[in-house]
Amino acid sequence: MKKSSKILAVMLSVVMAFGFMLNSFAAVDITTAEPIRFDENGNLRIMHVTDNHLDTDNVEDTVWLLGEACDREQPDIVVITGDNVNNVGDKECTKYLIGELMGVFDSRDIPVAVTFGNHDSENENGLTREDLMAYYNTFDCSVSVDDGELLSGCGTYNVPVLASDSNKIAFNLWVFDSGDYDESGRYACVREDQVNWYKAKSDLLALLNGGKRVNSLAFQHIIVGEIYDALKKADGKALFSFEHLYNDGEYYMFDESATNYGTLNETPCPGYLNFGQFDAMVEKGDVLGIFTGHDHTNAFGVKYKGIDIVNSLSTRYNGDAFSTEYGYRIIDVNENDTSTYKTRVVHWYEMFELGDIFEISSRDDSFGASLVAKIIFLGFLEETFAVRFYRGFAQLFTGRQITYAD
Repeated sequence: MKKSSKILAVMLSVVMAFGFMLNSFAAVDITTAEPIRFDENGNLRIMHVTDNHLDTDNVEDTVWLLGEACDREQPDIVVITGDNVNNVGDKECTKYLIGELMGVFDSRDIPVAVTFGNHDSENENGLTREDLMAYYNTFDCSVSVDDGELLSGCGTYNVPVLASDSNKIAFNLWVFDSGDYDESGRYACVREDQVNWYKAKSDLLALLNGGKRVNSLAFQHIIVGEIYDALKKADGKALFSFEHLYNDGEYYMFDESATNYGTLNETPCPGYLNFGQFDAMVEKGDVLGIFTGHDHTNAFGVKYKGIDIVNSLSTRYNGDAFSTEYGYRIIDVNENDTSTYKTRVVHWYEMFELGDIFEISSRDDSFGASLVAKIIFLGFLEETFAVRFYRGFAQLFTGRQITYAD
């Protein structure tokens, strides 16, 4: 090939790549709400809500608790990562459940970013993912985006976070639809076209930021397959070691030589396939952590190749003792140093004290006071026996650390 032809080919490649990035940017531009930005003190608070599995038998309790959590935490944005409401055959019932969930945030003017899990659209007589997203976006608080035919799934986009005193993009939130099931019925994962979108969009954000990567956090339903690389392979089955989802006889637990926090309570359930999402994020170097749900009782984080792989608890409350251990996650970022963040888990059983019963009663909220009294009682049983006693015994028996600070 002649030198001039080579130069022309390179120039065309650059133009095509830049055009793809611009198309990607346009496809996920947020137009449904005011921009998210750091507050006047340079702070951003994110509430991670996941696996509500709202249905008619738990919606009232869960919605009340979510509202109380929002009033206490005052989040700047809520990210909901799938299995949001039970998508029943009665589409109007599904819309009612979505309305109860989104009403919590709409009434408080809290922006909400939504994506989906494996259960959201598996009912063939229910609403499709596209139908669901369209309905979520009827609420003023929604900053969610339907990516249309551009990408696999529905609900892969980014939410730029602007600086407190300018329109500069100072931070970024990635939201991915990690799918439901693959062709063989196993859990799905982020697909190749979504990975390519992420890489192009990450490059564009860096270009707009003077060549410097924009630090970010990622949110999706299903955990990445690299979780098993981040954990330590056990010699065999033991307390607080869990069998690999796809490899019989392989057990994994916390690697005490790594950075860990929280508790691993059940087998992590990633997709069977892997299209390189995690590797792409390592390559780009902008993602601090990937936050997922899906595994309801896991509230942990492990650092692997510079990225935190984090699982958050189911946020629903079902009225039994065990569900008092569910809850939500808070993530705090400050714009003066966006290379780090703080996170904590709040379990329902530790959210309330006895004095809250009287304070809530003084609001003429008998339902809330009764619910809190029940959670305090059942939560005491759960925390004392299932959490402190059992985990303490496991740690003493195994001689290794079972639970880390949240």
